[in-house]
Amino acid sequence: MTTAQHKIGSGFGAHSTADDVLQGVDLTGKLAIVTGGYSGLGLETTRALTKAGAHVVVPARRPDVAREGIEGVEVDELDLGDLDSVRAFAERFLASGRTIDIVIDNAGIMACPETRVGPGWEAQFATNHLGHFALVNRLWPAIEPGGARIVSVSSGAHHNSGIRWDDVHWRTGYDKWEAYGQAKTANVLFAVHLDRLGRESGVRAFALHPGGILTPLQRHLAKEEMVERGWIDEDGNPLNPSGFKSPQEGAATQVWAATSPQLAGLGGVYCEDCDIAEVAPADGERTGVRDYAIDPEQAARLWTLSAELTGVNAFA
Repeated sequence: MTTAQHKIGSGFGAHSTADDVLQGVDLTGKLAIVTGGYSGLGLETTRALTKAGAHVVVPARRPDVAREGIEGVEVDELDLGDLDSVRAFAERFLASGRTIDIVIDNAGIMACPETRVGPGWEAQFATNHLGHFALVNRLWPAIEPGGARIVSVSSGAHHNSGIRWDDVHWRTGYDKWEAYGQAKTANVLFAVHLDRLGRESGVRAFALHPGGILTPLQRHLAKEEMVERGWIDEDGNPLNPSGFKSPQEGAATQVWAATSPQLAGLGGVYCEDCDIAEVAPADGERTGVRDYAIDPEQAARLWTLSAELTGVNAFA
C-alpha cells in the first residue's frame, strides 16, 4: 500500500503549543466548529482559535457549562450519542446560512463501563465515531462551499483494536480499552474516506493523536487504575516522566492540522506531535499509525456501515 504517511519536517514537535503553531496564522473571518470545545483539549483548542481571530461554535452536551468558558464563543446543544440531537443541531446551524471553514471532531468518551445508547449501540463507537459521522454529513451543505478542513481527533489507543467487523457494538466480550481503541481506529478511517470523497470540492480531512494529557476524558477511570498505570501518584499528582503533555501542547496537533499552510494539498493522513506520522513498525511498537487504520478499503467499508447505521450519507 502506497501512503502519504511520512513526516514533512514541520518544525514543530511534541512540546509545541497551540499558540506556537498559530504564529502568523490569521483566522479572521473563519468559522470553526469544535465539538466538546469547552473542556480539556477542546477548551484549549477553542481558546487558541478564538485568539487567532476565528469565530468558534461549540456544540455541547452541557451548554450551560460551555457558556461559562471563553467570551465570544457561540454555544449550542449537541449530544453526539443521540442522532436526533445531531440532526437538530445541524438543522439549526444550516438555517443560519453560514459556511464552515474548520470542523474539529474533538468530543469523546474513553474507557467507560459497558454502556448502550440509541438502538443498543456501544457508547464509545456511537459517540466518538457515529455521532461525528452523522454531524459532518448533515453539515456538508455548509462545509463543501468553503473547502473546509475536517479534523478527526483519534488517539494512539487505536493500536488497541482494529474494527471488529463481526461485532462492532461489542455484544459479546466487552473490553473498555479495546472498545475505545476500535472507536479511535474508526476516527482515522473516517478521515481517510472523507478526504477521498471531499477532495474534489477542496475539503480535506485529517486524523491525529493529540498525545497523552490528563483531562476530564479520564472521568471513567478510578484513581487506583491511573496509579497502577503510572499516570499519577497516590495523591493524584501527575508522575514525571510520564509522557503527559500540557493541555496547550495537547491541543497543538489538532490546531495545526486544522490551520497549517504546510498541509495544503494534503489530506487523509494521521498526524502526531504536529507532523504527519509514520506507519507503525511491524514489531508492534506503539508509535505512528497502524496500517489497518489507514487502509482505504476498510475506510470505505466503515463509511458504508456508518451510513447504514445512521441513515445519513451526504455523498449518496
